[in-house]
Amino acid sequence: MPASVEIRSAVESLGLLGLPAPLRELARERWDAVIVGAGHNGLTCAAYLARAGKKVLVLESRERIGGACTIEEPWQGVRLSPCAYLAGLLHPLVIEELDLPSRGFHWTPASNGLFVPFEDGESIQLYDDDELCEAEVRRLVPRDVDGWRALSDVIRRTRDALRPANEHDIWIGDAPTREEIEDRLDGDTEARAMLFEWSMAEFVEHYLSDERLQIAYLGQGVIGTNASPFDPGTASIRFHHASGRLGGLPGAWGYVRGGMGMVSFFLADAAQEAGAVIACGVPAGQILPGEGVLLESGERVRAAAVISNADPRTTLRLLNGAADPTWRAQVESIPIHGCTLKLNVWLRELPDFRARPGQCQPHHFGQINTPLTKAEWKAGYAAARAGELPQHLWTELYFQSVHDRSVAPEGTHTMSVFSQYVPYSFADGATWDARREDAKTLALNALARFCSNIPAAVLEAEALGPPDIERKVGLTGGHIFQGECLPPYMWSNRLAARTPMLGVYLCGACTHPGGSVIAVNGRNAAMAVLGASETGACGAATD
Repeated sequence: MPASVEIRSAVESLGLLGLPAPLRELARERWDAVIVGAGHNGLTCAAYLARAGKKVLVLESRERIGGACTIEEPWQGVRLSPCAYLAGLLHPLVIEELDLPSRGFHWTPASNGLFVPFEDGESIQLYDDDELCEAEVRRLVPRDVDGWRALSDVIRRTRDALRPANEHDIWIGDAPTREEIEDRLDGDTEARAMLFEWSMAEFVEHYLSDERLQIAYLGQGVIGTNASPFDPGTASIRFHHASGRLGGLPGAWGYVRGGMGMVSFFLADAAQEAGAVIACGVPAGQILPGEGVLLESGERVRAAAVISNADPRTTLRLLNGAADPTWRAQVESIPIHGCTLKLNVWLRELPDFRARPGQCQPHHFGQINTPLTKAEWKAGYAAARAGELPQHLWTELYFQSVHDRSVAPEGTHTMSVFSQYVPYSFADGATWDARREDAKTLALNALARFCSNIPAAVLEAEALGPPDIERKVGLTGGHIFQGECLPPYMWSNRLAARTPMLGVYLCGACTHPGGSVIAVNGRNAAMAVLGASETGACGAATD
């Protein structure tokens, strides 16, 4: 690599790494691999390739690394991740192999689980702890205790079958076929239905009789998914998000100290320590299969392998007509319009829920959903699909500041609001610039249905609709998972790391095992590149 390369710590600079050497010097080098995009999966891939002795260059078009998993300071003294907010699916193997704890990675489980208030004044705290959760279910609806146990058990059985805490985890390596998955399930008809058939509504109705308890869970089947909880396959989204083993706690989610973007920064420092070079503010203009990358500025960066951390539509555009027709057709068949509205909020105090009033209550330390009735779910989804804002939004809330006082000024709090559904574009021709405040008000009103101090507690709030997410972090359509994660687009139906184009790979959420902050996608891609170089296949898929 150029002798003049300047290495900056991503952790210390909060991801602002700059240009490590003049572009002309970087372009003079011959690289083993160039990675397009410094999202967390691209950085993971870079770390593994560099540790294997490969000469790796990572190109990031934005000034700050991390993509959707980064940190910004929208208001003085307030640190927020604009998109990613909790860690649950980050793979323990990556944490161990790249020794993230020694770099400062610290994870606090949101063990108080999911709190859901209801309009009748009741509420439920669905703790991660089975005994505490069962007590809550028994208090609200005793007749559903057995059904709740059965619902929890099918998730547990399926996780143990598909994702054991060892090398047989099917997230590691090539994606399994449906037949291979069914072999693992060994005739478990409920698990098969959950993975491939049931809507989220069918899933909860199969086990639970109380409508309040049913609607408490419905949102867990559509997170980041442009589908209704009444659409087939949405139960699989619930399983996907409950299948992690972070911290040795199956299905748990929690908070990364310093914010979610620290995950990307730890991975970047692991990559740089191994010898990878990360260049920010350098947009790629074209991927040249078998040759490397042509930068927007005109320089050619030569490399045997190009690994794209960009979404598949962006990768297709960068290939500029060089894509295999069958691969192109697969990419174009994957739905990629997002439907989520993200609010980053600075609070003078935490939301005060009428069902369980007070500050710093147990529910503030977990996740919170403001639910919708089944009719509201259906109407909201229909409105967004028709290009309109719905009357009501479902929201999921997280408070990093109750676990980590470093992210907000003393006496104030941060709140991440993840909500659905909103349209990518409006049927009446209105722009998101014109409707963004309406969407923000709609999301805050969803809280106000259940809280006595919203919006009064809000100091500042920024709203990101799908086009804002597209612009801010480069995700086509604003789809947070680089395309749908429903069963027709998962497992062996998901895009493979190796593409049919010579030396071209994918490593983002569009690949197996899917979306969220997982990082094993990047590891899988690195193993595919290393396997191809060992066999002399130069990265071209042969099957």
